[in-house]
Amino acid sequence: MNLSRRVLLAAGLALALPLAAQAQSPAEKQLAEGRFTIVAPFPPGGPVDTLARLLAEALGKRYGQAAVVDNVAGAAGNLGIDRVKRARPDGHTLLVVPAGNLTINPTLMPNFPFNIERDFVPVTMLAKAPNVLVASPALKIKTARELVALAKAKPATLFYASPGVGSGLHLAGELFKQQAEVDITHVPYKGTGPALNDVLGGVVPLMFSNLPATLPFIKEGKLVALGITEAARSPVAPDIPTLAEQGIPGVVVTSWYGLLAPAGTPAAVVEQLAKDAHALLAEPAMRDKLAAQGLSDATMTPADFAAHIRKETAVWAPIIKSRGIVAE
Repeated sequence: MNLSRRVLLAAGLALALPLAAQAQSPAEKQLAEGRFTIVAPFPPGGPVDTLARLLAEALGKRYGQAAVVDNVAGAAGNLGIDRVKRARPDGHTLLVVPAGNLTINPTLMPNFPFNIERDFVPVTMLAKAPNVLVASPALKIKTARELVALAKAKPATLFYASPGVGSGLHLAGELFKQQAEVDITHVPYKGTGPALNDVLGGVVPLMFSNLPATLPFIKEGKLVALGITEAARSPVAPDIPTLAEQGIPGVVVTSWYGLLAPAGTPAAVVEQLAKDAHALLAEPAMRDKLAAQGLSDATMTPADFAAHIRKETAVWAPIIKSRGIVAE
């Protein structure tokens, strides 16, 4: 065998081997020394479970270790979160969790059992999905500006649905009311499905909802998109203006999902896990899988993610307190 062929063969073997058999940093070596458990604090199905399974598969392959997803559902996600809080802080037990559990529940729940900053280490945001304000066609409005005008002309006569008291979409409505200075009555449901069904049926005229869930109905003319709750227009629906474009600033409400580790996890391990998540979600095939769920890559550094959690918590806390919202 000639030299060039031997070099190519050696390179191919190196790529085929798990990281555990290759040169590693101390953090990579630690991560390659045990199985991974990715805790999803909700039942199988949905974005949290999907992201947990994608991450488990990727970490298992990268480090040559077993990797499982543990769906620990109950107590609005708190059972699964507690499982990770009590885990050994070595980078092998991780939590995939939606935004509300980190930025809303600490204020919403009178006896919230965790201190997010003390009990956990933020690793990275994983993915996000835009939200949109939609209306029933029967309301006969096309924009958020028209909604504000109608709400001011007829105060306390309009209603908006949400998946439940204290949900991110409920608070999106409260933030909208605050910023637009309008009075619209909240109608809570038990889940997105029932709420969306009643908006589609014209029972309740308005709702803040996840864009992927509503886009098919918007395209069919069964719902009217009044505005995106993002800082910029969504590439998925570029024709829908943001609320800020329509003179209603400060209503930026994104559905996002993050990755956390137990407090005490070494900083180098946290940084390595963030790099691994970024590499995973940057892959074209993975972006396609996210897009199929209505999600997009949203990875960031651990420091930036920690700052984002603090900033969003500071937005929701005064709204929850001033309006007397308490978890049911």
